[in-house]
Amino acid sequence: QVQLVESGGGLVQTGGSLRLSCAASVSRFNLYYIAWFRQAPGKERESVAGIGRTAHVSYVADSAKGRFTISRDNAKNTVYLQMNDLTPDDTAVYYCAARFFSVNDYAYWGQGTQVTVSS
Repeated sequence: QVQLVESGGGLVQTGGSLRLSCAASVSRFNLYYIAWFRQAPGKERESVAGIGRTAHVSYVADSAKGRFTISRDNAKNTVYLQMNDLTPDDTAVYYCAARFFSVNDYAYWGQGTQVTVSS
């Protein structure tokens, strides 16, 4: 069983920054692929970024490229999402999710953290 807890959300003005954290309670954290998703009111959930087991493999959605950076610290069982130059379009609940490296579906989800960007 994998438990994920997000933190770091909040209210920020346009152009501001936030760093989200996803802390995992699991042994062998380094065997899990971790991703960030977000869901804004009235919109479908969308993928934001993901990172492989050793961070050599990662991606960031086109909407966030150049502004968001994903990283992980396997010693701390934590994945981070650094978000810069935020806009109101980034307002959403952000979730982290985990999947075992050999499985395609994300079986484990956190409860989410709210990010609100004011104009």
